[in-house]
Parts: sequence; C-alpha cells; structure tokens
Amino acid sequence: MKRDYDHLFKLVLIGDSGAGKSCLLLRFADDTFTDSYITTIGVDFRFKTIPVDKKTIKLQIWDTAGQERFRTITSAYYRGADGIVLVYDITDRESFLNIETWLNEVNRYVNENTCKILIGNKCDETAERQVSTEEAKKKAEELGIPFIEASAKEKINVEAAFQMVTSELIGRREQQGARPPLQAGGGVGLLQPMEPRNTAGKNCCAGGGGQA
Repeated sequence: MKRDYDHLFKLVLIGDSGAGKSCLLLRFADDTFTDSYITTIGVDFRFKTIPVDKKTIKLQIWDTAGQERFRTITSAYYRGADGIVLVYDITDRESFLNIETWLNEVNRYVNENTCKILIGNKCDETAERQVSTEEAKKKAEELGIPFIEASAKEKINVEAAFQMVTSELIGRREQQGARPPLQAGGGVGLLQPMEPRNTAGKNCCAGGGGQA
C-alpha cells in the first residue's frame, strides 16, 4: 500500500507544567484554543500532515506531562524522537530557568544531535512578560538550538515553529538517507498503552499557554 507522505517524524513536546504545550499542540494540529484546557496526565499525541519544501510530511507529535510524578512515564516517550520541542512560558521565569534541566533530562534518552527547538509561549502577554526576547535568544545560542516566540491563543508563530523544526529534519533525513520512521532508538510506538487524561477543567491556557 502506497503511503501518502514523503517523511514521517516523531516530535516530543517537553517543558514545565503550564508552559502551554497542550495548547500549542491543539492550535497546530486542530486549530483550536480554549482557556480551560485540561491537564495532561502522562502523554497525549496528535498526527498532523503538512507540506514543507514541496514534500508531504506527517508529524506524530507527543505532548508530555510536565509534573515530576509523571516523569517515569513520559521519559519512555523520548526514545526514538526525531525532534524535541522545548516550551517555556514567557510570563513564568521559572519555566524558562528549567529549560536546561529539561534538556539534560531528554539528552539521557536521545542522541545529542537530535533536532531541537526552543519556543517561548504566550508572547501575546506582553504586560506579564518575565523573560525578555533577548535573554531567550542568548540562551538558545548557548544551547545551540533555534528559538522562536509564539502564542497559541493568538495564533502567532505556531505554524512557523513546527515548520522550522520540520525543515531541519527533512534536511537531516535526506543527508543521512531515508530510514524506517519511528524505529531508531527503540521508540515507543502507537500500540503503547496511553495514560488517561484528567477530565477536570482548569484555566491553564490563558495568554496562549496550556497545562501540560
């Protein structure tokens, strides 16, 4: 059976709880947003097919919980990731300061050359900003990864962020030669049992963020 895409990539969203990972995923995959999105428990995922560089790309995007108590569950999903999307909330300085901790955590499970991008979410909340664009750019340069600010709420740079990481992945895949998708590193497949999602609503996406 002929597949309907040129490349399939596994992306994993990581970052503090409340940084907005779930809302970024919902905005990108479903073009929806809610101020009362539910807390991610364990992991969730979406598929999204996009055109990039005249190719059809299928993305399998995993949204991981930011709470410490789910770390054992979520870390299993890092393996086999083609790209890592690190998310912080520009109105929450602690979420920015924790980015290096998240990066060190994920580097235990993925190749250090795995494609990564840093997203500063909730850029529409200018009055509440605690992390300047300049500081975040400097940190991204120190870490050697691209950086972009976005807002899931106002639909700012969400598509652009995922396009950036996808374009980089296409280039790397074509340089290395195509490999069977989602096989490297023994990554968790779609048949892996999924943790249930909490049904309790919580105002966690205000300003473009989401509890995740």
